[in-house]
Amino acid sequence: MSLPDDLPVSESLAVFLGVAGFQWLTAGRAGLVESLLPALLVGIIIFAVRRWRQRKHRPGEH
Repeated sequence: MSLPDDLPVSESLAVFLGVAGFQWLTAGRAGLVESLLPALLVGIIIFAVRRWRQRKHRPGEH
């Protein structure tokens, strides 16, 4: 089973690093779960929007 090409890996990683970096700068520590949860949620939202737009703009359909 192969993974779809439109998985938002880089976007999710960017959110994870951004949240973890912000926590580290403000609190002096970075929580794994507190950084991973927003990254996963943003990744799921981006994936859903990409699929929705792909289905909406199929060639040959009006």
